[in-house]
Amino acid sequence: MLLSLNQLVCTREEEPLFEPLTAQVGTGQCVELLGPNGAGKTTLLRTLAGLYSQFEGAYDCPDFLFQGHPMGLDELMSPLENLAWFAGLEGRTLDDDQAAALLREVGMIKFAMTPCQQLSQGQQRRVTMARWLLSDAKLWLLDEPYTSLDKDGQLLLNQLLSRHCDKGGAVLAATHMPLQVTGKGELPLQSVQVTT
Repeated sequence: MLLSLNQLVCTREEEPLFEPLTAQVGTGQCVELLGPNGAGKTTLLRTLAGLYSQFEGAYDCPDFLFQGHPMGLDELMSPLENLAWFAGLEGRTLDDDQAAALLREVGMIKFAMTPCQQLSQGQQRRVTMARWLLSDAKLWLLDEPYTSLDKDGQLLLNQLLSRHCDKGGAVLAATHMPLQVTGKGELPLQSVQVTT
């Protein structure tokens, strides 16, 4: 299993955001988090990434890549430089040819040396997708991955998610646009019933 939840519930001011979750995500699975705005989807992903500590229960999520709403790019650096920086965070080196191959895969090779601040939001999103391909992490935790992507970008995203799962990885994603991945699973967040 790449992710295990055991009666996990995120809290805010000691109040539960959703009913406790017990679930597992294994290799090859692409799972969509379901729930209305405010249900706790983003908070759950941040918890699994170690960025939110108000929870009860337990989880095991040892090998992950987290992509939240902020894209995490240094906008003064080019896509090539950002990828080299991301590689350095994982203790790896990345030469320009390797970085160029990743950018070519996400349709951004033309902008390899352009400062990211000059790129559109959709183009920046594609650079982050190249970062996912750079990572060896088996589990991708993605928060609204379709944001700012045009139809071609959405198609590319679907292809990358499918390929990652086909290679033995897994995806847990919160999105308002349903994932277009064959055989996807669903993990609904159930609102806590208030008793009076």
